[in-house]
Amino acid sequence: EIQLEALHKIRGFEDLHIYRPGYAIEYDYFPPTQLHHSLETKLVSALYFAGQVNGTTGYEEAAAQGLMAGINAHRMLKGEEAVVLQRDEAYIGVLIDDLVTKGVDEPYRMFTSRAEYRILLRQDNADIRLTPIGYKIGLITQKRYDYFVKKNTLVESLISFARQQSIKAAEINDYLKAINSEPLSQGRKLYDILMRNNVSFDSLQAVLPKLRKFIETNRMEEEVIEEAEIQIKYKGYIEREKFIAEKLHRLENIRIPADFDFHSMNSLTIEARQKLSRIRPENIGQASRIPGVSPADVNVLLVKFGR
Repeated sequence: EIQLEALHKIRGFEDLHIYRPGYAIEYDYFPPTQLHHSLETKLVSALYFAGQVNGTTGYEEAAAQGLMAGINAHRMLKGEEAVVLQRDEAYIGVLIDDLVTKGVDEPYRMFTSRAEYRILLRQDNADIRLTPIGYKIGLITQKRYDYFVKKNTLVESLISFARQQSIKAAEINDYLKAINSEPLSQGRKLYDILMRNNVSFDSLQAVLPKLRKFIETNRMEEEVIEEAEIQIKYKGYIEREKFIAEKLHRLENIRIPADFDFHSMNSLTIEARQKLSRIRPENIGQASRIPGVSPADVNVLLVKFGR
């Protein structure tokens, strides 16, 4: 009735009929700031939470948490260290870190915009990021891992070929003119040519027999060629993002004692003391992502706990 009344107040909708009214889903949840990054609760040892109970919505979000909670519950029973994916390793890492360090005030969904390392969290390199972790903890078969290693070796060999292969202007200028790209005045490495717009391994195979022969001899599949091309074309952006991620990883390595009394640090703002006491971050990296903890507060923590 309220929806209908509201819609009738919009000009042009005075006589509107609703086929089916919209509805909201409401459910209770436990504030996820009460969790470790392993999804184990801080209050009850060996109790793991995943899915809607953590304030998320969506099947994929629940599945991601269920996977990690299941892995870590199993590893705890075996006396092994928890698996925690970082924000630059997987969207699962972003999701869990957001829940644990920021909490939720509305049902949480994992949008790509929530990740600051989107260039690293690409669809094409998911196997590179996660297969070694899966293999280490026993979720990847030897056959699958051997295929992964072979694919990586082929990608690296293709990139190496592109770095070493010199291309003469006469070999490629007709092709470059055809795609409206500046012709070469002198020979260049294939790697440099590939960094141009509209230039791809696929199209170059038609004009460079040496490249085509190399790809065919090594039986390189499409995903190998695509991965090599992405790594070449976006090298500068990828390396810059890796540098930023590694810089922030240093903060993750500076631990904060579990029982530390933040209220004893008068140099922290009152809001920071309250948030840090409630969320209990395990390291300075996590502390820096808590809303209300300013860069100045992070500097105070670095002085206290940094090396």
